[in-house]
Amino acid sequence: MSVTSVDKDLDNLTLTLIADFAAPVERVWRLWADPRQLERWWGPPSYPATVEQHDLTPGGEVTYFMTGPEGDRHRGWWRVSSVTEPTALEFTDGFADDDGKPKDDMPTMSVTVRLTEHGGGTRMEMRSLFDSREQMEQLVSMGMEEGLKEAVGQIDALLAA
Repeated sequence: MSVTSVDKDLDNLTLTLIADFAAPVERVWRLWADPRQLERWWGPPSYPATVEQHDLTPGGEVTYFMTGPEGDRHRGWWRVSSVTEPTALEFTDGFADDDGKPKDDMPTMSVTVRLTEHGGGTRMEMRSLFDSREQMEQLVSMGMEEGLKEAVGQIDALLAA
């Protein structure tokens, strides 16, 4: 598996995932930039994602839903704040209701993705910043850490194809 570490820092309200891939930065970037490739890894294997809208420009939005094993759908959205192709992406990530509207009663997080050359391939650092310790603990208790590891763990097979 390409995930080399996941660090939960409750003091700084961050969850940071580091993964290393045997592919160039530009190829790993396409996993974010191409909605068809994004939906092949964004959700854990048992909750595959379907990307509905994909505007990876500052001010743009990405909307998607994950379909669970029982056919249940879980919607989410990103608001893109910064894009430096092919090395960096920043967005706010949140939950949505059945109509795709942001859920005000669920936490959001700021996500920063950095892609750098490393060991002849690419290192991806994905850092999620939470507004409060309570929000971070809520999302971690919902399985965010495990889901993220499972999702990113699917990338190696996509890069090999």
